[in-house]
Amino acid sequence: MNTELPLSRHEILKRAEELDALDAILPFDRRDQLAELLTDEDVATLKHLAKEGMGANTLRALASDLGYLEAWCELSTGAPLPWPAPESLLLKFVAHHLWDPVERAADPSHGMPVEVEAGLRAQGLLRVDGPHAPDTVRRRLTSWSILTRWRGLTGAFSAPSLKTALRLAVKSSGRPRQRKSKMAVTGNILTKLLATCNGERLVDLRDRALLLTAFASGGRRRSEVANLRIEDLVDEEPVHADPKNPASPLLPCLTINLGRTKTTSADDMAHVILIGRPVEALKHWIEVARIESGPVFRRIDQWGNVDRRALTPQSVNLILKSRCRQAGLDPEAFSAHGLRSGYLTEAANRGVSLQEAMQQSLHKSVTQAASYYNNAERKNGRAARLVT
Repeated sequence: MNTELPLSRHEILKRAEELDALDAILPFDRRDQLAELLTDEDVATLKHLAKEGMGANTLRALASDLGYLEAWCELSTGAPLPWPAPESLLLKFVAHHLWDPVERAADPSHGMPVEVEAGLRAQGLLRVDGPHAPDTVRRRLTSWSILTRWRGLTGAFSAPSLKTALRLAVKSSGRPRQRKSKMAVTGNILTKLLATCNGERLVDLRDRALLLTAFASGGRRRSEVANLRIEDLVDEEPVHADPKNPASPLLPCLTINLGRTKTTSADDMAHVILIGRPVEALKHWIEVARIESGPVFRRIDQWGNVDRRALTPQSVNLILKSRCRQAGLDPEAFSAHGLRSGYLTEAANRGVSLQEAMQQSLHKSVTQAASYYNNAERKNGRAARLVT
C-alpha cells in the first residue's frame, strides 16, 4: 500500500509475521490489513514501543491510527505518509475530517474528496457519515505526534496555524459531542441483564461474572475486563455486610490488581475491592471453567469449550449488547462504557460520596466524575419539580 508498486504476497506475509510479535496487542483479525497498510519502518516503531513497555491499549490505538493515517495519506496525496509530516499535510487532514455540512451541501468539493472517502470506505476504515468527531481527529493527531517524536523527529503539531484551523473546524462542523454509551447501565438495567444469565451454561456463568465484576469494581473499562488475569486476583478476609454492625453476615472479599490502566501506570499499583455477590459469581465461573492461570474471561466456542485466549475488548462490548437484546433492550443505546457511567450514576443515586466512588472507579478527573453526580442530583432534586 505504501510503496509505488503494490506489495507482493510474499512481502505482505513477511510483514504479517513481523506483526505476530505484537499478537497480544494487535487484534488478530486486523493483522493482515495492517500488514498491507503499515511500512516496515512503522512495524519497527511499534515493536520498539512495545519493547519500551508502552501500555497495550495505547499501542493498540497507535497502530490503528497509524494504519488509518497511512491509508488516508496514500489516497489523498498518492504518496506514503512522510516523516515528519509538513504543516500543509496536517492542515489537509483537519480539512478532510472536520468540515461544515452546510458548506458541503453548497460545494461538494468542501471536506474530504469523494474518491478519498470511497477508498477509505472500501478498506473498511471509514464508517461515519458527515464530519468526524472532534475527539477522534484530536486523538489521531496526538498519535501522529507521538509516533513522530518516537522516530526522533520534530513535527509541526504545535504550529499556530494548526491550532487555529482545528479550533475553527470544530466550531463550524456543528457535530455535537457524543456519549460513549447513550444510556448508562444503572442498577435496574444491570438486574435485567443478569436475568438473562440465570442458566448454568458456561456462557451464562461467564457473562454473569463479567457483568457483575465490571460494574461492581467501579465500572471497569472493557480493555481492563478483557485483560484481567487470575494472577491479578487476591483473596482477602471476609468483611461484614454492614461495617458498623459486627453481627451482620460475612461476605467474601478480594482485591483486583489492575496494574497499568488508562489513567495510571503499573507503578501506581492501581487496585479495587470486590465484595459479596460479584466475588461469588467470579469464583464460580473460574471453578467451573477450570481456569488456574492466565486470562479470567475467555472465549467459548460453539461446542461449549473454554479457549485459552482472552476475550477481546470488542467482545466485551458485544457481550453487553447481546445481553441487552436478550433483555428486550435496544442494544444500540448501550455500550460497555455504559457500565462505567452507570456505576457512578448508581453511586450518586444511592448517596455514595463522590470521593468514595472515585476510589473505586479510579477516575482522575473530578470534573468528569462529578458530571454523573450533577445529573443525578438534578433529577432527584426539587428544582426541576416546581411544576409537576
